[in-house]
Amino acid sequence: MQPNDETGEFLKSLGFPQLNIHSMSRHHDFESAGKRVLVIGPMGSGKTEFSARIWRDSRVALKKKGAAAQLTSSGVVDRRDIFVVRSALDKSRFPDYPDDALAYRGGYERCGDRIGAAHDSFSLEMLIAENPQVGTWIIDEAAFFDERIAYLMKDEAESRGLSFILPTLVLNFRREIFNQTARLLLETATDIIPLTAYCEHEECLKDSLYTYRYYLIDGEECPALYFDPLIIIGGDRTKHDGKEPNYCTRCDEHHYLPGKEYTFFTLKPFGELAARGNIAPLLAELNALVGNIEESRLYASISSRCIEGPGREVQMNALRVPCIAERALVYLYAEQNLLSEEQMRYFIDELNLDREYLSQRLADNRRPLAL
Repeated sequence: MQPNDETGEFLKSLGFPQLNIHSMSRHHDFESAGKRVLVIGPMGSGKTEFSARIWRDSRVALKKKGAAAQLTSSGVVDRRDIFVVRSALDKSRFPDYPDDALAYRGGYERCGDRIGAAHDSFSLEMLIAENPQVGTWIIDEAAFFDERIAYLMKDEAESRGLSFILPTLVLNFRREIFNQTARLLLETATDIIPLTAYCEHEECLKDSLYTYRYYLIDGEECPALYFDPLIIIGGDRTKHDGKEPNYCTRCDEHHYLPGKEYTFFTLKPFGELAARGNIAPLLAELNALVGNIEESRLYASISSRCIEGPGREVQMNALRVPCIAERALVYLYAEQNLLSEEQMRYFIDELNLDREYLSQRLADNRRPLAL
């Protein structure tokens, strides 16, 4: 509360102690039409649980009749009628929950026939057409959809009064805008509700907005390198596997991201040289990453840039993960579009790289390649 706040001064004059007065937590507004509400935050911040609260609010609102019911309707559309569109990731994240569950960490809501799955904006459009009376759509992890979804929702909201609730990541583990879809969702949203979580470092209680990716090898925390493949489809269970990541929430101080400088000083420039036909520098660096990482430019970059103190050892652990050369190639091919298919196959054959890992990661990032 600010010292000159009139409400605070009035309460003080009545003998109340000086208090910090926070914004009131309200039930969901089903009256306003055309809303696109982005619910953003790191993994574990409660985005899907927030959506479950809206589902519970709708169960109460649906009991209202007469004038109250008219306030939530636009033609045949009733915004109290909610349909949940689950992310394709949910099957792997929550395999033990019922098929009709809106699942989150610690619980779920059963939605019956008001829950389904869509893999892109076209299948979402079909669901909307098949359920013309549904007025509120909860689209889990909307940033994983194609860019068209932002304008599909904008058009449906403005023409028919539909509302959309969009619990999603906006920042990736690199602390950058997740993708172009996330950028367009921000551009077309009417409301944004940010959620935070405690930093999950064992010695920290700060709030955080950042998702941190790391691997566990022999029980040791190994931060993901900056050029780690952007999209990796996996579950919520802790994995002790250098090829399968874990996620948590971290503040600025404990969000380690080794290899960012190396990516722009070395890896991407070598990829650009390869795109112009000179593959020798990239081949030499990849060979070092595979056979003798201490001779690589990556090792030199991280060891010279790591902060002194407790964080240094953790950041150096990033070099313990397997398939570093494979990760670099996925970054250059799938994200930067610098390498041709022929060059990818040449590097893979020449260095005898892990084809299974590469196939999976390229497929995750929608750039499948027959190897």
